[in-house]
Amino acid sequence: MLRKRLRRRFERAPLDAAVENFRIGKLTTEEHAALASLLGRPVRYASSLQVDVRLVDTAFQNAGIAASLRDALEQLDGPIANLATTRLALQTMWSDVLGGCTNCELIGLLQAPAGIGLLKRLARQSPPAALQLCRRVEAVLQRLPASGITRSQLAADVLGDAHALDSGQPTATLVLTVWRQVIARTDDNNDDVDIEPTGDGELEPGGGAERDRDVWAKAGVLVNELARPVLFLNLPMRDAGNHSQSPGEPVYASLRSLLRSPPSWDVADCRVYVCENPNMVAIAADHWGSDCAPLVCTDGMPAAAQRCLLSQLAKARARLFYHGDFDWPGVRIGNHVMREHGAQSWRFGAADYEAAVEGASGLGQALMGKAARALWDEGLMTAMQQHRLSIAEEALAASLLKDLRAA
Repeated sequence: MLRKRLRRRFERAPLDAAVENFRIGKLTTEEHAALASLLGRPVRYASSLQVDVRLVDTAFQNAGIAASLRDALEQLDGPIANLATTRLALQTMWSDVLGGCTNCELIGLLQAPAGIGLLKRLARQSPPAALQLCRRVEAVLQRLPASGITRSQLAADVLGDAHALDSGQPTATLVLTVWRQVIARTDDNNDDVDIEPTGDGELEPGGGAERDRDVWAKAGVLVNELARPVLFLNLPMRDAGNHSQSPGEPVYASLRSLLRSPPSWDVADCRVYVCENPNMVAIAADHWGSDCAPLVCTDGMPAAAQRCLLSQLAKARARLFYHGDFDWPGVRIGNHVMREHGAQSWRFGAADYEAAVEGASGLGQALMGKAARALWDEGLMTAMQQHRLSIAEEALAASLLKDLRAA
C-alpha cells in the first residue's frame, strides 16, 4: 500500500517538474518505521511524515539498491507514467483525430464538447479507433444527399458491409448526428417555417427526437421505403411520370418513388389541404371526385413518406392547410405539420372546436391523455380542457367538404 501511495506522488507530479519533497499522511506504524529509517528520522510513530526525496535517493544510492526512490519503485512495480505527460499525449492524439478530418460538417460537430464526447464514447476512448470511425463517416457523408439509394446498398458500396449503417452502429450514429445538424440549420434558414419552442416533448425540426428513418429520408437514403406510403388526391403535376393519377381517385406513393423519381408538382400558390385520417380522403373522393381540391393525408403522425411529400409540396410553394382530430394527438400532429412544413390551420381553431362541441352527440368520446398547446391558436387547449370532448375529423366532414370543392 505504501509503494502505491509513493508511486502516485510521482504520477501526479507537474509536467517536467522534479519531485523534491512531499508530506504523506495516514501512515501505519510499519509504514512510518520504513520511511523513518530511510530518512534517518526517529522511529517514534507519527501519522504523517515530511519526505525529502533527495535524502531518500541518497540512502538508496549509498546502499547500492537503486539510483533513486523512483528507480526503486519502478524496479519493484514497473514504470511510473506521469499523468500530466499521459494527458498531454492523449490530447495530442485527439487533436490529430480532429486534424485528420476533412468534412466541414463533421469538423463542426467535433469542435463542440458534446460532439467530441460522442465520438470518444463511440470509439471507446481510443484515438486510433476514432480516426478510423471518422474516415468511415466521411466516406458516407461524401455520398449524401443521395437520390433514393437504400441504406443497406449505401453501406455495402461505401463500407463493404450491408449492415454497417444499421441503427446503433457507430458510423450510422455519427452520420445521423451530422445530418440532424444539417436539417436543423436548413429549417432555421427557412423563413416560411415558424419554429417555436414547446414544452410538450414534441418533435422539433431537425431535433434529436426525429426518428432515424426520417433523417435518412431527408438525406435521400431509403429505410423500409415501402412502409406506410402517403395517400393523396388530385395533386396537380406537370409531368406525371411514375405517379400518374386517375382524376378523382386516391393515390398512394411510396417513399421509394418520391425520392427516386420526384414528381414535378404544379402547386405554386395553390391551396393544398392536409387531413389526418385516410377516411377523410375517401369521403372527399366519393363526394367531389375529380372536382375535389388537392388533398393529402398524414395518416396520423407523418412518417417518412408523408414528410417527404409535404416537404416537396412546401418547396414547390404550395399553401398547406391542416385539419385533424380534435384530441391531443391531433393537436401534436398539427404542431408538427405547421412547424415543419409551414402549414396553416384549416378549420382547426378554438372557435371551430366550440362549434363542433355544440353539434356533437351526447354520447361523444371523452378527451383523454396529456394536454398539448396548439401553436396556431392559444385558446384551443383551454377550450378542449373545458369541454373534455374528443371530436373525430370524420364527424366534421360536412364543413370540411365545403372547402374541398375545387374552384
